[in-house]
Amino acid sequence: MKKITIAIDGHSSCGKSTMAKELARRVGYVYVDTGAMYRSVTLYALRNGLFREDGTIDEEGLQASMPDIHISFKFNAETGRPDAYLNDELVEQEIRTMEVSDHVSPIAAIPFVREAMVAQQQQMGKEKGIVMDGRDIGTTVFPDAELKVFVTAAAEVRAERRYKELLGKGMEANFDDILKNVQERDYIDSHREVSPLRQADDAILLDNSNMTIPEQNEWLMARFEEAVREEE
Repeated sequence: MKKITIAIDGHSSCGKSTMAKELARRVGYVYVDTGAMYRSVTLYALRNGLFREDGTIDEEGLQASMPDIHISFKFNAETGRPDAYLNDELVEQEIRTMEVSDHVSPIAAIPFVREAMVAQQQQMGKEKGIVMDGRDIGTTVFPDAELKVFVTAAAEVRAERRYKELLGKGMEANFDDILKNVQERDYIDSHREVSPLRQADDAILLDNSNMTIPEQNEWLMARFEEAVREEE
């Protein structure tokens, strides 16, 4: 069976990573969470004092540090999914905190950060057989992907999902703070100068506001099977 490239884009906290991971597991493809890559850069910036007190970013300092920021993914046998590593340190839990969520969109909007991450992502997908999710996979990273999906859901629904996810991990969470973060990230992601979040012209739209996780997994599996048949 011919391998294809699958690009899944969409708004924050809309469940695209969950469905992308599950599809990759079911069909034996490599999964790459590009959001985790930007979150890892953000964690590095927070740890190394690259955010000023007024919230602005020391871009000169960050650019000088980019050669020292190495992001990789390693398979987790317990979950059956890859975890993110920053300079060989497991950071899967740390990059999911609200502190990182509050700072990631400005980092992801910086042109030299996006350029570095896109280059890494394109290298990862050279051999196809990959499922990648993010904000600009179908428009910038893999514009020729055989299957493109754009996922969205109501902001309140996405905030509720994120709230429950954090509580389930034993982390502190406030629904109103999360909703504000979701709305702010939507605006920044859609209005940034480089690779803004938008639906590719040939992407299939999925609004999963009223879908269960099994329902969206089956929907995506059906789209995958259709795309593979078209390539045969």
